[in-house]
Amino acid sequence: MSDKEFNYYISGETGKWEVVIGLEVHAQVSSNAKLFSSSSTKFGSEPNSQVSLIDAAMPGMLPVINKFCVEQAVRTGLGLKAKINLLSIFDRKNYFYADLPQGYQISQFKHPIVGEGEVILDMPYGTKKIGIERLHLEQDAGKSLHDQDPTKTFIDLNRSGVALMEIVSKPDLRSPEEVAEYIKKLRSIMRYLGTCDGNMEEGSLRADVNVSVRKIGSKEFGTRCEIKNVNSIKFMQQAIQYEAKRQVELLEDGKKIDQETRLFDTKKNETRQMRSKEDAHDYRYFPDPDLPPLKFEQTFVDQIKKNLPELPDDKKERLIKVYKLSNYEAGVLISDKDTSDYFEDVAKNSDVKLAINWVIGDLFAALNKIGKSIKESPISSKNLSKLIQLIKNNTISGRIAKEVFELMINDNRDPKVIVEEKGLVQESNVDELEKIIEKVLKDNSEKVAEYKSGKDKLFGFFVGSVIKESKGKANPALVNDILKKKLS
Repeated sequence: MSDKEFNYYISGETGKWEVVIGLEVHAQVSSNAKLFSSSSTKFGSEPNSQVSLIDAAMPGMLPVINKFCVEQAVRTGLGLKAKINLLSIFDRKNYFYADLPQGYQISQFKHPIVGEGEVILDMPYGTKKIGIERLHLEQDAGKSLHDQDPTKTFIDLNRSGVALMEIVSKPDLRSPEEVAEYIKKLRSIMRYLGTCDGNMEEGSLRADVNVSVRKIGSKEFGTRCEIKNVNSIKFMQQAIQYEAKRQVELLEDGKKIDQETRLFDTKKNETRQMRSKEDAHDYRYFPDPDLPPLKFEQTFVDQIKKNLPELPDDKKERLIKVYKLSNYEAGVLISDKDTSDYFEDVAKNSDVKLAINWVIGDLFAALNKIGKSIKESPISSKNLSKLIQLIKNNTISGRIAKEVFELMINDNRDPKVIVEEKGLVQESNVDELEKIIEKVLKDNSEKVAEYKSGKDKLFGFFVGSVIKESKGKANPALVNDILKKKLS
């Protein structure tokens, strides 16, 4: 059990306040076609090059649901350990934006496709369960372009009709750190499932953040404000910090919180009012008359469940059990599917302890330095495994391995080839090592005398000097043994 305790509170003049946070995450479904049309969903294409008559809301056009998007929603729901509803209904959510040509968004209001579920977070103060209220399918709107002309706004409808999964959490989050971990875990689950790429830079994952505050010990929820459309974890954390502090200051001044929708200004690092919060009746929801209720059989769900991949929590448990990893090590590896796959490729043919140290130590540092992901790693898992085998069978020392590793970063060559070409094979010949050691002891006779008079810490100096004299090739274990005999 961790000795750390949760301690995120806002200190006011009247005491401490806690923050209550709920998220509405909009996750773009990984699908080649949109929710109700066959138009492409490819990111970065020419504006308005992927727009069907349905996406443009031409009169008389009828939506036809994309079965694959339904499967993706069910798959995500199962990954969230949620109830899958065999009957769901699409509604029209009426509002008017320039980039919403229909004048309404097709969404699910009362009858979502996925019901309650959960996400487990590993926090420094222990595990925490965050409830999922629902997941519903809906179509995305288009995009207004305000920076193309000084007096005009242009509309790009490429995004119009793209399938979104809105994943609504219960108000169980209590700090910016928990929000960050929640988003990372949600993204990780969807990436394992292949249902959302989680790319926040391209808008595939964004969230509306609901924030309220209350005095510690209070059971009542405060009035919440919704911070709209935040597209980075860092901005979510900053927005929550600002908004919570703003609400506490208002309440301590005897003022009230107005329920409203706010925007986060990333340059000024503050939230500001966007509009008064709409209630459901403002949207005049009603069932979409062009779409019949979505019904499917339990066998449809069972078939999807049968083919689910191993999910992060299950993989973590397995890695701890099979490879004897620590909770921390397993947690780092499973946060990204590509990372855990890479590790297992390395570990299955080499020493596990060395594999974990090289992957989350040297490799992570090198990738961070060159700005690449593990999927783009210049060193293949096969070659890193070979490098570890060379250390394990005493062909090279750990110090030489780091030198070889640096060369592999440049060209991903087979480490055996590099070691042979550079003549880096570890020196394990006892006679040769004794010659080097004799020279070092002779060159440092004063220090030998000091060591023999009781200055034991000098032993490390002798080891280092021998390694240096051998240009890093001396076998450290043998050097230790021989030195102990020579200095005794």
